[in-house]
Amino acid sequence: MDFLKKLSVIGFAALLVTGITACEKESGAEEVGETIDETVTDMGNAVEDACEDVKEKAGVEDQDC
Repeated sequence: MDFLKKLSVIGFAALLVTGITACEKESGAEEVGETIDETVTDMGNAVEDACEDVKEKAGVEDQDC
């Protein structure tokens, strides 16, 4: 039983170390995905700002887009 406990602790430690090192590195696909997300968010914000500017200049009461 003592051997099984030691083996379990060693196995858990190995999984923990593997998990930590895997989380530190970002893959190329993950970086591309984050860049795409940021770009889409920035574009959405720019469109919303432009819409609000147009509504403001037109004198529309509800300026939310």
